Amino acid sequence: MAFLKVISLEEAQEIIGSFPLKPEIEEVLVEQALGRILAEDIVSPINVPPFDRATVDGYAIRSEDTWMAGESNPVKLKVVGEINAGDIPTIDLKPGTSVYISTGAPLPKGADAVVQFEDVDRDGEEVIIYKPAYPGLGVMKAGADIEKDSLLLRKGRRLGFKDTALLSAVGFSTVPVFRKPRVAVISTGNEVILPGKELKYGQIYDINGRAIADAVRELGGEAFFLGIAKDNRESLKRLILKGTECCDMVLLSGGASGGIRDLTASIIEELGEVKVHGIAIQPGKPTIIGLIDGKPVFGLPGYPTSCLTNFTLLVSPLIKKLLGQEYRHRTTRKKLSHKVFSVKGRRQFLPVRIEAEMAVPILKGSGAVTSFIDADGFIEVPENVEILDDGEEVEVILFGI
Repeated sequence: MAFLKVISLEEAQEIIGSFPLKPEIEEVLVEQALGRILAEDIVSPINVPPFDRATVDGYAIRSEDTWMAGESNPVKLKVVGEINAGDIPTIDLKPGTSVYISTGAPLPKGADAVVQFEDVDRDGEEVIIYKPAYPGLGVMKAGADIEKDSLLLRKGRRLGFKDTALLSAVGFSTVPVFRKPRVAVISTGNEVILPGKELKYGQIYDINGRAIADAVRELGGEAFFLGIAKDNRESLKRLILKGTECCDMVLLSGGASGGIRDLTASIIEELGEVKVHGIAIQPGKPTIIGLIDGKPVFGLPGYPTSCLTNFTLLVSPLIKKLLGQEYRHRTTRKKLSHKVFSVKGRRQFLPVRIEAEMAVPILKGSGAVTSFIDADGFIEVPENVEILDDGEEVEVILFGI
């Protein structure tokens, strides 16, 4: 078993990248597509509008009938009908005639313009027009808004409400999206209990289950919290097996070090294969990565800050891969608020809080809840660096998306 055989972060990421996992596509109702990731380019199957239509209330005319119109010599056209929105026009407009038309209604055959109701007078069965009209006046041509076969949305787009509205506008009732990866989340430890229960001496409330599950959801995955495994083989094995049966991957927090009660690695080895047990980073050195029935199983550190740092570095890219997207860490460049000391030869990830243009290191330790809650992200201190000076510019890897 690869027990605490420490490898570099890049080696661990390469191993994860080699897992034989591919995005899967499913068709969902547009009404259920908000926030989903588009799996194919979408082109319009129709013109919008699908017909020439009036953009104002008024009279559909042949524009050439008005070219000699003026204030002193207005043109009079016979009104031969009425067309409202939703009607199918049957009139073939002849020279010297017009049709009353409402906004959004299709133009009758022969008409090429609509004069606005407010710009004309009506005298019985005639409309009186005082100025020339030109072809296209008061008209939106078929396809002027959206042309048939034009590209609407690109593959990989996260669908927002404007996108689902656009899909509806061109007639889509379903849309192809990448299936959400199903992620089982398990917390571990005899001392860990669920929020809402009475807290006894020596116990702590579970924070990692909530944090990991919601981080998965924020990325676009589907998270299933399976509960808290106690520090015994039967409890932990049962939940790991449940996770591999119901989901595409399993994430555990805690139980990853080499202690006698830390069973995660040996259970993964029994059920599948441990690929990684130990990464040359701090915090998070005892992280475990394995495969059971071809499904990744991650044993993340128990301390919240360590857990979410390693989730960001290792798990987030895999979830994005299964959603058909390339994962890029959100980063920002800031100046350190004060000097940071590190141990030479150890690659460290240090949580920081952003205040204006400064990155403020959080030095309470990864076991402190507020280290995680206060942190906006983390910075990397390379293994060959012992000191980062105050005012030095650093890249902050941000939590979340």
